[in-house]
Amino acid sequence: DNAEVYAGGQSETVMGEALKEFDWPRHSYLVSTKYFWGIHRDVPNAFFTLNRKYLLEAMDQSLERLQLDHVDLVYCHRPDPHTPIEETVWAMSDIVASGRALYWGTSEWSAQEIRAAWEIAERHHLRKPIVEQPEYNLLKRERVEVEYARLYEDIGLGLTTFSPLASGLLTGKYQDGIPEGSRGADVEWLRDYLTDPARLAKVDELITLAGDVGCTPGQLALAWTASNPNVSSVIIGARRVDQLSENLAALDVMQALTAEQKAKLDEVFA
Repeated sequence: DNAEVYAGGQSETVMGEALKEFDWPRHSYLVSTKYFWGIHRDVPNAFFTLNRKYLLEAMDQSLERLQLDHVDLVYCHRPDPHTPIEETVWAMSDIVASGRALYWGTSEWSAQEIRAAWEIAERHHLRKPIVEQPEYNLLKRERVEVEYARLYEDIGLGLTTFSPLASGLLTGKYQDGIPEGSRGADVEWLRDYLTDPARLAKVDELITLAGDVGCTPGQLALAWTASNPNVSSVIIGARRVDQLSENLAALDVMQALTAEQKAKLDEVFA
């Protein structure tokens, strides 16, 4: 999962170098990227937008950085209130029709905006948005579970959710303050969120429940998120190899999670 704006394009460049070095068969992995904020601030109509000029040019530039001829998914990273949704839908459909992306979707769009885009594509026989990338975790549930509820069946919407650990809060590592080297130490605007007493009290209960299940609180939080039948995949944000290994073990926890344990989590994090 990439985005043009991550590190001003450098993230895609690093990903492209890694893919080239490992030389995996192209059919064996999926790559996505996202557009909205832009990285070229010295030209008109090229940032904080989803207009046609920006989207088509940004797609070409991403493929060059990634050293690929196509990505599997391309997202509109945020909604753009200043560009008609119809213009965005036509541009995204043209990107898919050109073969530069196989499917397109949205990220952090409202249900109303997603449905509007889908209906425009339906009316003009264009490629439809098929996936949304929202934040979803035990502490942030309403959009995925309430607002989007009708879209899963009505239009077949899939989800690739991000921040399953709520910026690390659900791992329990912030229970005694902000540790050095953590994201909370690096990102100032997150600190109030990560030290909120009400949230920390819920995490205390999560830690207890994880002990009963026989896993870490982070693994339990990941397993709960991935067990939602409307969630197609969960984007993890591991910084280190040991974090990645711990996160992946949540797959086993998900298989073992009982209905009673899930109900308890729902009760604590209602």
